[in-house]
Amino acid sequence: MPDVLAVSARSIGDLLTTAAGRLHGLVPDPGREARALWAAAAETRVGDIWLQRGRVPADAAVARFCDALEQRLQGVPFAYATGHAAFRALDLLLDCRALIPRPETEGLVDLALQHARSGVAADLGTGSGCLALALAVEGSFERVVAVERDPGAAALARENVRRIAPPVPLDVREGDWCAPLAGAMYHVIVANPPYLTSAEYARLDPSVRDYEPRAALESGVDGLLATRAILATAAPYVAPGGALLLEIDERRAPAVQEIAGAHGWARTQIHADLFGRPRYAVVQPGEDD
Repeated sequence: MPDVLAVSARSIGDLLTTAAGRLHGLVPDPGREARALWAAAAETRVGDIWLQRGRVPADAAVARFCDALEQRLQGVPFAYATGHAAFRALDLLLDCRALIPRPETEGLVDLALQHARSGVAADLGTGSGCLALALAVEGSFERVVAVERDPGAAALARENVRRIAPPVPLDVREGDWCAPLAGAMYHVIVANPPYLTSAEYARLDPSVRDYEPRAALESGVDGLLATRAILATAAPYVAPGGALLLEIDERRAPAVQEIAGAHGWARTQIHADLFGRPRYAVVQPGEDD
């Protein structure tokens, strides 16, 4: 435990005050940041901390808190520093093997469940497993398949499957996009593929570029390499009446529609996120596909 915190560990309140002082000038709201770090370390709710401020903190929680604080002071993103990320109703284990889930991606789950709540679902490029697990927990699917080509991310997804224990089978398969889907058809397929251009990736804030996996963010010179690969191969795996749902870059919605049409998809609808930005593409094959 760092000395400056060791002398402040007489109470949770003292610990938080000292931590907030160390965070001053590094984050917009040091007090709030300190409370959020303690909530993660102590596995409690932020709203309960005020009632606990006078208590002597447990040594194990203090050790976790100090470790997370030191990482934040070095610029490590909050989710990686604490080892957890919230996604809809899920508490996910997270580290630098996978992208940090964004609020925009939660909207993809809503769209998918509006389209289909039963049958079989798949998630391409699952990362932490956030989309696949949300579908498995919130839908009524017979089973869910999660695909991930990076072995480290696939291992993390399996850790989250074991931790959350969804009510339906969730199979994490390793492979490139649609290849592991062979042998079945799916009523809904979701994907949040990388969609930044190489130039856009180079301009990212260091808090993202230096920590989050590049392969989950960058997708070639036009930002569409992964999206193009999915649209080129997914149609044979979509069940009649089913759909493929993609998170997309708001600047490239017309290009996604054009690519879908070129690969024979019969219908493409663009949906806005909560901020009114074109964020999701829902594509469907023709009736005879």
